Amino acid sequence: MGKRPARSAIPTFAFEAEERRFWETHDASAFIDWRDARVAVFPNLKPSTQTISLRLPAALLAELKALANKRDVPYQSLLKVFLAERVAQESALAALPDRAVTGSGRRQRAQSTRRPRTSGAERNEEQAR
Repeated sequence: MGKRPARSAIPTFAFEAEERRFWETHDASAFIDWRDARVAVFPNLKPSTQTISLRLPAALLAELKALANKRDVPYQSLLKVFLAERVAQESALAALPDRAVTGSGRRQRAQSTRRPRTSGAERNEEQAR
């Protein structure tokens, strides 16, 4: 085996904010040999969840439970996955510069590629052509 590259000494920090700024701008691999790392286990940590009360329409809850049953997971876990996915999706949409929030609160592209909505009479007229 070859020699391990020399590592720089980790500086001493007066404040946590100073250390945070340092690690935001420096790569830890120049200071730490990750081959010596070990998995840390923290058995006494408390979960960082918060209990909430949520009222759902009975039909929606029944549908959620049916989906969870098909996937063989608890329905509350499936609901958390669905919520996390949607929050991530909305966060990604909010980060895009070409998105705008309309008066209804729904996000739409500035220049939509979808056909504009038509009334029932206009659709019937199109179908007759």
